[in-house]
Amino acid sequence: MINDKKIVVVLPAYNAAKTLEITYNEIDFKIVDDVILVDDLSKDDTVEVGKKLGIKHIVVHKENKGYGGNQKSCYNKALKIGADIVIMLHPDYQYTPKLIPAMASLLASELYHVVLGSRILGKGALKGGMPLLKYVANRGLTFIQNILMGAKLSEYHTGYRAFTKEILETIAFEENSDNFVFDNQMLAQIWYAGYGIAEITCPTKYFDDASSINLRNSSIYGIGVLKTSIQFRLQKWGLIKNKIFQLK
Repeated sequence: MINDKKIVVVLPAYNAAKTLEITYNEIDFKIVDDVILVDDLSKDDTVEVGKKLGIKHIVVHKENKGYGGNQKSCYNKALKIGADIVIMLHPDYQYTPKLIPAMASLLASELYHVVLGSRILGKGALKGGMPLLKYVANRGLTFIQNILMGAKLSEYHTGYRAFTKEILETIAFEENSDNFVFDNQMLAQIWYAGYGIAEITCPTKYFDDASSINLRNSSIYGIGVLKTSIQFRLQKWGLIKNKIFQLK
């Protein structure tokens, strides 16, 4: 806990057996109160590794629900066990758990309701091995999104995110896609609801066992990102009414 806030780390997992232990062992349990592992019908021993590590809260999907569907289960479970601060950490060890105290502190101090770990700040992306094409796409999409959303984020595409309970109880994240565009829809919802978003520099690592989406899914994701940003702008102008921007 920090400032009497219950801190819960959620791990949306798919075939993370090789990296789950090293990720889990770097979590600072002096401040983290609970860990939730949600397994999206992995084909490896992710669940068994989680049990071996002593993770108390393990949710196993009976069918593959996708990256967004996994996060929905993560956040609903976190709210159910009384989380005040929820930190979403990929169990593939691409993002360092050592940033959890810093991210949690920003939220526990009530300065912000959302914190992103940015790979772009501090030039960490290319140093960590992000493919050049992916880096260029990241920068291009972020530039367009900032214009359409009237924001100034360094990137919208990081998978390292922390939220207060208020965010998860306010935005309609259940209405979002079950696929990868879920992340961008969440940020659009947060901006639309009027919340500020903090960013901190985050080193990242690209290696064989780190998860990555293929070219086809990357293209679908890019189109979805642009669609979400356009929907945000049209909603702001009062030209459309999209259910993802409705508050709970």
